[in-house]
Amino acid sequence: MLKIYSWNVNGLRAVIRKGALQDFIVKYEPDILCLQETKAKQGQAEVDLPEYEELWNSAERPGYAGTAIFTRIEPLSVKYGLPTEVVMGDEYGDPLTEGRVLTAEFEEFFLVDVYTPNSKNELERLGLREKKWDPEFLRYLKELERIKPVVVCGDFNAAHEEIDIARPKTNHHSAGFTDEERQGITNMISAGLLDTFRVLHPEEVRYTWWSHWGHARANNVGWRIDYFFISKSLRDKLKSAKIHEDVMGSDHCPVSIELEF
Repeated sequence: MLKIYSWNVNGLRAVIRKGALQDFIVKYEPDILCLQETKAKQGQAEVDLPEYEELWNSAERPGYAGTAIFTRIEPLSVKYGLPTEVVMGDEYGDPLTEGRVLTAEFEEFFLVDVYTPNSKNELERLGLREKKWDPEFLRYLKELERIKPVVVCGDFNAAHEEIDIARPKTNHHSAGFTDEERQGITNMISAGLLDTFRVLHPEEVRYTWWSHWGHARANNVGWRIDYFFISKSLRDKLKSAKIHEDVMGSDHCPVSIELEF
């Protein structure tokens, strides 16, 4: 059984300093761990995991964004970034230079780790999400899928349906739950990618991110914005899809799947 975990750590150095990453690795023993929002370059975070190969895609801007994959299985190849001819830079920066996509090729599939740009509180980046990032990211996934199946995980900065957010009515026009962002997820599913958690738990109300305000986590006023998607051809390999709310250390909790080949 192959155990793959994904976790937006919101600062890898802080999570290591708290001992949260070390405790997590010991308890869950992931075969592959995908991280988002590492906010560090390789060597800046004191990661002592000799059984894992480290893959890093860090932002050019220090202390910002970034993805990483720690894997016990040696990848066949590694791709850094989102290949596209589309110009995405704006007043907030260029998401193509922020280490937001990291792809590892394995024998049975491509594994894509993504940290999707946030639309911002006033929705200043919603247009970038809707018109550029989401369609280009989906195009990339479909290109990979022509070669072999894909497993896609990470922080998509969007809750898909009302079941995925504690207060859907009051957040309908908030970043992370606009019609445009939700459509981006719908487009992935329409293109044949499976939301693994919803496939196995169609009615379950679970969240992966909680605001720092108003004791949101203690009161479980959360959002499900961290996902694993897989190609339909991997459906019969999917044995579990879980959310690990008990893992502390970040404002997000890890999510995981198990695949049996």
